[in-house]
Amino acid sequence: NISRFDDLKKVYIKSNQQEKIYKVENVRYHKNMVLLKLEGVENPEQAELLKNCFLEIDREDAVPLEKGQYFIADLIGLKVYTEEGTMLGVVDDIYNTGANDIYVIKQDSGKQILLPAIKSVIHKVDIENKKMTVSLMEGLEK
Repeated sequence: NISRFDDLKKVYIKSNQQEKIYKVENVRYHKNMVLLKLEGVENPEQAELLKNCFLEIDREDAVPLEKGQYFIADLIGLKVYTEEGTMLGVVDDIYNTGANDIYVIKQDSGKQILLPAIKSVIHKVDIENKKMTVSLMEGLEK
């Protein structure tokens, strides 16, 4: 829901070199895109410097999630176990494919396992204990 930007007062723009906080002066929508006017960004050249940076917000400004939904930041770093208790690795990255997310599980050896974020594979997510329990589909065995 892109209208979630209506209530934002500030955002963080993060690049490899720095992180800077910006006050949101105005929000507009154009062709299913969000156009933010940030304080101190007065021309296209200044805006161009923010291209390919990450936009982050404070947790208290986040939209509440429905049951079974999680913030990517909370999933990264979770230890992933099979239902039998075998540790597969750690959630290292998440890709959105449109149909469903793909969780990248990195093993100690450096090998990766790609798991679709579907109910038949992801059985339990325990953010508090930093643990995810999964069932490997045929062809996904480690």
